[in-house]
Amino acid sequence: MNIFIASIEGSTGFLTSEESWHCAKVLRKKSGDAIHLIDGKGNFYEGILELVSEKQSKVQITKGPTAQPKRNYYFHLAIAPTKQMDRIEWMIEKAVEIGIDEISFVSCKNSERTSVKTERIIKIVESAVKQSLQAILPKVNELKNFKEFIQQTNVDQKLIAHCYDMPKHEIKNVNFKNRSTLVMIGPEGDFSLEEVEFSKQNNFTPISLGTNRLRSETAGLYVCQAVSLLS
Repeated sequence: MNIFIASIEGSTGFLTSEESWHCAKVLRKKSGDAIHLIDGKGNFYEGILELVSEKQSKVQITKGPTAQPKRNYYFHLAIAPTKQMDRIEWMIEKAVEIGIDEISFVSCKNSERTSVKTERIIKIVESAVKQSLQAILPKVNELKNFKEFIQQTNVDQKLIAHCYDMPKHEIKNVNFKNRSTLVMIGPEGDFSLEEVEFSKQNNFTPISLGTNRLRSETAGLYVCQAVSLLS
């Protein structure tokens, strides 16, 4: 089943320019064809194509909105991108399929990568949302400096995963239900001790992801899976 992202205005849907190009050139859809739509805000629709072009396609809505069941948690993952970006891209694809609400990138003292192509990440997110038959597009944020990001965060609980030998909460003991949670994952060389202390000063709680040392992208996916299962 092909799903397209559209803006909905009353009983009419308008595919984005990229979706229109895919609809017309790749799938070779024509006027009169039935298609499935999402608005990215949590609703599914069905409709009939009225106009198909490479730049914009227009759809007459025949069914919907049908709301996607809401999760009982809000999960925001912030991660320092790895030197090999394809590893983070793979993680994001899988995280979206599992269930995530917001993704941020942070630049840390030990970061080996200081830039992220946000537009490419958004495309990966959109593809994963459609592939997994979801209707909500997770929010993707631009890369920010660690301290700037820490000071601008506003959620119910803020967690930071690191490898230092100090008191930490086990992730299995964290309650994610009915609350918004941010989990921060550091770069391949981990957060600096100064960054960990700064996060604690800003009401972050250190957590442990077990005894094994995990790669950044593995840790990110591990947390996504844990939040989903524990909720």
